[in-house]
This record gives sequence, C-alpha cells and structure tokens, in this order.
Amino acid sequence: MAVTASSQAPAGKLFVVGTPIGNLEDITLRAIRTLKSVDLIACEDTRRAQKLLNHYGIKTRTVSYHSHNEITRAPELILEMEEGSDVALVSDAGMPSLSDPGYRLVHLAIRHKIPVIPIPGGSALVTALSAAGLPSDRVIFAGFLPSKKTARQKALKELSLSNFTLVFYEAPHRLMETLEDALAVLGDRPLTVARELTKVHEEFLRGTISEVLAALRQRRVKGEFTLVIGPSDRAAGRPAEPRRSVREEVQRVTKEQGVDERTALKVIARAWRVPRSELYRQWMREKSLAR
Repeated sequence: MAVTASSQAPAGKLFVVGTPIGNLEDITLRAIRTLKSVDLIACEDTRRAQKLLNHYGIKTRTVSYHSHNEITRAPELILEMEEGSDVALVSDAGMPSLSDPGYRLVHLAIRHKIPVIPIPGGSALVTALSAAGLPSDRVIFAGFLPSKKTARQKALKELSLSNFTLVFYEAPHRLMETLEDALAVLGDRPLTVARELTKVHEEFLRGTISEVLAALRQRRVKGEFTLVIGPSDRAAGRPAEPRRSVREEVQRVTKEQGVDERTALKVIARAWRVPRSELYRQWMREKSLAR
C-alpha cells in the first residue's frame, strides 16, 4: 500500500492524551495544556475524568466515549474534527488504546486523514516493568487474559512458546485463577505482581509464581493488578531441569521409591523447590483433567 501525505490538512486534530493511573500528580504539563486548549474531551467515564479536570481547573466540554458506544460515537467525533474542532481522547487511567477504548477512533481518524497526536503519560505496563526487576528488553504485553479457564489456558500455551517477559492486567476476582493457570502452563517462573500502582497502597510482590501464590492465599485479594512474568530458566541462560507433569512424577517416585502418593509429593516438592500445597493442587488438577 502506498504511503501518501495530504496536501491540505483538516482544521481539527485528535490528541491521544495519557492521564494518571492513580496519583493525580502524574500528569505532564503538556497534557494539562492540551486538555485546556482543545474544544472537546472524549472520556471513557466522564465522572472519573471530571475529578482530574476539576483538580487542574480544566473547563473543557466533555463527552463519553467507551466500549459500549464507540461504534456510533467515533463517527460523530470524526465529524466534529472535520468541521474544525480539536478533540482530546482520554481513558479512565493511562494511555488510551492500551487495553482501553481508543483504537477504533484512532484508526478512523487516520483513514479520514485527521492528524493524530499522542501526548505521552502514565501507563501501568511501563510502570510495572520499570520496578519489576525482570528482563525488559523483550516483552509481550497481552492485556487482559480471557476470563474463561479453557480460553485462558489456551492463550497461555501460545505465549509459553515465547522466551520474552510477559505482562498482563488482571482483575482481583480472577487473580488467583490466572496465577494457578500460569503455574500449570508456564511452569514456576519468576513473577512480580504490582498492586495499586502509584496509589497510597502501592505494593510489589516478588518471587516465583508458586511463592507469590502461597503469599496471596494468606490475605484478602483486592486492588488493581499488573502481572510481570519473567522468561523461563532456559531463556534466561540458566540450565532448566526437564520436568514431567506432577502426575507423571508422582507415578515415577511411588514406583521407584516404594512410597505412597503423599510421600512422593513431599519428595518432589523438595526436589523442585515448590511449596507442597501448590504441588498438591496441581496434582489434583491434572488428575481431574485425566479422567
């Protein structure tokens, strides 16, 4: 496809503006100036956006733009820009289009030769990566994994073929299930769980997936989460022990050492350096899938 440039730019522009992911002070001077100068701000949630706008004395007119109305609202905003209005697009937190509404409007603006100008700002993806302590030179950002277990495990299996660091967003009510599936599919990789980034109760939990799971089982899970899962041992340049499934390993140990299954689990947990409780849960999951 040939790349062409319009000789006559339309009067209106689309500004994709990054907003704070938690702390209201994490906004750029350029973003504030832009939000004050445009004719209209398209917000994922006008009520949430208004808190930020009020904090900085921004009086610009707002309109809702979210996943449920973007099919009809995007063409309306294009018409506004074609008639000369400058429009700023913001999400509830972070950069629009990154696991937030925005792609459809940006794509449509480009098709209509409307200039799209990004105003960089907060991002949970970049913020979590910067403090995770895991390789960040090669990263796959997968947004939110599917909510259904089968689809989620399938997505993880596809990602397991990569030796990149993996980053996900996850809701609190699905966090434990997602980590359990990650342990089963990816193995016990290094993990950083970033909770409530830039907010008062910001927290980082670091360890292997099984270690973080064990810690989270002792507490109430709440907040907004970003998961950073490091590459496998083999990808990080360390020799990785080939592992059978837990079920296969239990069968091998019981046969070779003449012990019962629970004793075999203790033996395997010590050899693999995995909490016995996590190993037991994985063993039960594999037994149920084998039926």
